[in-house]
Amino acid sequence: MPAQAPGSAAEPDGLEDRLQRFATIWSRAVFPVTATSLTRPEIERHLLPLARDLSDALHARPFDPAPAHRVGAALVAAHCTDPDALSRTLGVVDSYLVLYCGGDGESAALEELRARCARLQHALAAGFAQALRERTLVEQEAIARSALVARSFAEQALHATEARFRAVFEGATIGIGIADLEGNILEVNGALTRMFGGLEHHVRGRRVSEWVHPEDAPHVWKLYGELVRGERDDFRVEKPFYRGDGTVLWTNLTVSLLRDSDGRPQYQLALMEDTTERRLLNLRLRYEATHDSLTGLPNRTLFFERLDKVLSSGDGTRFGLCYLDLDGFKAINDSLGHAAGDRLLVEVADRLQSVATRPGEMVARLGGDEFVALTTGTDTEQQADELAHRILGALATPIRLDGRELTVRGSVGIVEGPAGERGPAEVLRSADITMYRAKAAGGNRFERADPEADARAITRHGLTTALPAALDRGEFFIEYQPLVHLGDGSVHGAEALVRWCHPQHGVLGPDRFIPLAEHTGLIVPLGRWVLQEAVRQARFWNRSHADGGPLRINVNLSPTQLHHPNLVADTVDVLERSGLDPGALCLEVTESALIGADEDLLKPLRQLAEMGVDIALDDFGTGYSNLANLRRLPVSVLKLDRSFTQSMQRHPIDPVDLKIVEGIVSLAHSLELAVTVEGVETGAQAEQLRELGCDTAQGWYYARPGAPDRIHSLVLADAV
Repeated sequence: MPAQAPGSAAEPDGLEDRLQRFATIWSRAVFPVTATSLTRPEIERHLLPLARDLSDALHARPFDPAPAHRVGAALVAAHCTDPDALSRTLGVVDSYLVLYCGGDGESAALEELRARCARLQHALAAGFAQALRERTLVEQEAIARSALVARSFAEQALHATEARFRAVFEGATIGIGIADLEGNILEVNGALTRMFGGLEHHVRGRRVSEWVHPEDAPHVWKLYGELVRGERDDFRVEKPFYRGDGTVLWTNLTVSLLRDSDGRPQYQLALMEDTTERRLLNLRLRYEATHDSLTGLPNRTLFFERLDKVLSSGDGTRFGLCYLDLDGFKAINDSLGHAAGDRLLVEVADRLQSVATRPGEMVARLGGDEFVALTTGTDTEQQADELAHRILGALATPIRLDGRELTVRGSVGIVEGPAGERGPAEVLRSADITMYRAKAAGGNRFERADPEADARAITRHGLTTALPAALDRGEFFIEYQPLVHLGDGSVHGAEALVRWCHPQHGVLGPDRFIPLAEHTGLIVPLGRWVLQEAVRQARFWNRSHADGGPLRINVNLSPTQLHHPNLVADTVDVLERSGLDPGALCLEVTESALIGADEDLLKPLRQLAEMGVDIALDDFGTGYSNLANLRRLPVSVLKLDRSFTQSMQRHPIDPVDLKIVEGIVSLAHSLELAVTVEGVETGAQAEQLRELGCDTAQGWYYARPGAPDRIHSLVLADAV
């Protein structure tokens, strides 16, 4: 394998060594063209901290080229003012900065570093030019002052002095003009003439007051008036001028007052630097920084500037914001590729721009497939609804890509209200929450913001983020609800029901956090913890009350747990560690989770059933499953949904409901399945269910869910 070249970036040396090497190369490049008494090693030591500044700026997050601007100014301060010093510096930065300071990264990261390096070169050159210009302005303004004084005393001045003045005046690279106090232009140099198109008569003989431009800052002519009256000696402004062909010349203008020997104002001296190209570059950079590169729409930065301006106005302005997210865009990206997805986004952006054209309306792309449309006015409640209708209408026509017609749908969240009450982040968060509410309702629609719904969504988010730490901190606990034999009223077992003792919200039922745990995947470790605690408690009961017969413990399994590959292994491990007989454990699975279940899903349940663990089909009667499928399910218990017991509270009881329950019980018993009913709240319900043949029941008639020690007292007192 060939040896690496000395000094290559792949050598295992430190960043400081590579910075030293970079500074050495830099000093060797600029030393020959530097007008200084320093030696080359001294130049190198001076450049080392500047190299470190460039390295830090290359990797800064967020990226800011300002340090490179200061490096350019530092070069001028070190007397590296020769143009070759700048060109050689830029060459060194371009060739070696990423090589020595970039690190070993992915090609995409290196491309980003090269792009940053290019911007650092631009900033360095700008800093160099600005520092050199300021230094030149100071020097040339002093020279110009001396030249004008010498010219006013021409009869007494030497011919050599006049020659030096003329050389400076004509040879200066910045424009110089001299006018009297009435504003009549007396002299202009060649540089100033070239700035205005090269025709001297377009400049000489005109009056300063003729150079008014609509974009003049309000204070420009106020400063000028103070100067010609002798109230100030100079001022500096950025000012545009019209050239003879109608184009605009932008300048950095410095105007100084020249006084006679007695101190009275006599002339005005103007120094002009042409900044037109720099201004155009800054405008282009500003555009690129505030507009989306793919669609050309305003981006998040510009949108937030506009939204912040609208929300901070206190003149009774109202606003309406429509937050759009495309439905199913990921599927288009995955199936057709990102290039097709980008073309789709461009078409969507064009359509949104075509419908948001009324005064006070703007459209922006926040990123991905998320867009926002903003409207302002006095009746934004109606305007926002109309804007949302126009947006959805614009998306209704299919988009043709690669010979295919794609139907694009979107979900829109609307936030509307008076300015001054909320900040941009709060408004956008509310719109985002509302948009997801529209998406959850089926998409292709818009919803209006609801503060209560926002609060619920924020609470859900807070609970979701707090779930993992809550499990680690032991904030969950289990309550037990007895299962009672309908025949003799004895306690058959208990169902384990998990609760969350939240530090802020108090005790939360499973309906508040189980869906969140399912969504985040935390349901697997949480479910294992519930199984461990419930089995341990059941083992304790059966040891403490062996004379009363074994109590069975029922534990709920979520759909996510059913699909977990370690379900059987975890259950076996928990039973073996606790010593509980598998027959004392019943795992409850909702009917909806097993509708259309294939053999892969049923296999772990069959394995558990073969071990002796009971499987209960929970909420039976709500999933519209095929009753014939009961024969293929490895279940031993049917738990009737509480809707059946609630129907028995009506007077008189609907005989059809009784027939349905009776039929289910008869079918279950014929399949050798036990029947448990939930939600028993009265003695009449309990007696009716007993007569219908139900085996066990649970509900508030017997006991509410509670601490595990309450099960013992219920055993002793008998349930009924």
